[in-house]
Amino acid sequence: MKRGSIIAIDGPAGSGKSTLARLLAEKLRFTYIDTGAMYRAVAVKVHEEGIDIEDEDKLKKLCSRIRLHFEDNKIFVDGRDYSNEIRKTSAGPLSSKVSTKKTVREAMVRLQRSMAENSSVVMEGRDIGTVVFPDADVKFYLDASAEIRGKRRYLELKEKGSDVSLGEVIEEVKARDKRDSTRALSPLKKADDAIHIDTSNMEIEDVVKKMVEEIESHQTQDTGRKI
Repeated sequence: MKRGSIIAIDGPAGSGKSTLARLLAEKLRFTYIDTGAMYRAVAVKVHEEGIDIEDEDKLKKLCSRIRLHFEDNKIFVDGRDYSNEIRKTSAGPLSSKVSTKKTVREAMVRLQRSMAENSSVVMEGRDIGTVVFPDADVKFYLDASAEIRGKRRYLELKEKGSDVSLGEVIEEVKARDKRDSTRALSPLKKADDAIHIDTSNMEIEDVVKKMVEEIESHQTQDTGRKI
């Protein structure tokens, strides 16, 4: 497959992947691809159409006909902006369940790989460096304690007016971690050659700086050129 440079970013929910991947892509002038948003979009569609997530046939038909694309850091499904819908609290748990389905993952992985054709990308998710692009030029694994990640999510939800408690959000983060790391298909895990960064006590700007430094210190194996 012909492709440009690929920066893979994996890690659990709330580790800062989305924000950091977007900022890194802007700095490198790469295309930013949020794979979590893709799974959330499918989950919202599944809910809207009343599809039983255990019905593999209907899931397969849905994945074969919906059209997902990113534009100005927004995700569109069949031409409609789903950026707000996928960030609703209810979308998270359903997305976690839908993403365990083989039919859905295979469809999304194909789409993610096609998005990287003839383009340099920063792609973030749960299995980018282990499954989607095991040959990525540079891989990062971002992490933070469940308490820190829960607090980040809690503040985000409160800002949007959601009536939630910090304890509830932290417990949901822990439950999400367990689902993501123990699922049979493409579980969340750090690639052996990924660069681990704990963002718990780091400012966003410092994490981006460290990532850029790591990228600049690496050279592509094929050509020896700087990324």
